[in-house]
Amino acid sequence: MILYQLKCSGEHEFEAWFRDSATYEQQAADSGIACPFCGDTSVCKAPMAPNISTGGTPAVENKAEDRARLVAEQILKAVDRLRNHMADECDYVGDRFADEARRIHYAETEERGIYGEAGEDEACELEEEGIEFYRLPAGVRKND
Repeated sequence: MILYQLKCSGEHEFEAWFRDSATYEQQAADSGIACPFCGDTSVCKAPMAPNISTGGTPAVENKAEDRARLVAEQILKAVDRLRNHMADECDYVGDRFADEARRIHYAETEERGIYGEAGEDEACELEEEGIEFYRLPAGVRKND
């Protein structure tokens, strides 16, 4: 396995594992690698620094922790951007989400983007009916 630091045309940097360099080359040629931040498939290898340990905690462990923290932060930022987009572009229907999703699905009302809350049972029923929707994690609480 080989780890590459990659960069998309939008200047986002990310890492990806590949079986070998040939696998990377094939996936890159087939546009099979997508930026996890913006979905861009125009990616190339970014410059990588060697991993050198200077004693104490190994550099690899520190780097892995930094990467995990960075990925977690980027995921939270992406969810925040999605929430903001929903608030700007979709109708909030609150706890009527399941009912309104059904009305849209069965063409009883105009098709539009909605968001709101649904219990686990309601979400399962929507899935069983083949109604497409997406779940987002609950909002992040910040200590101010």
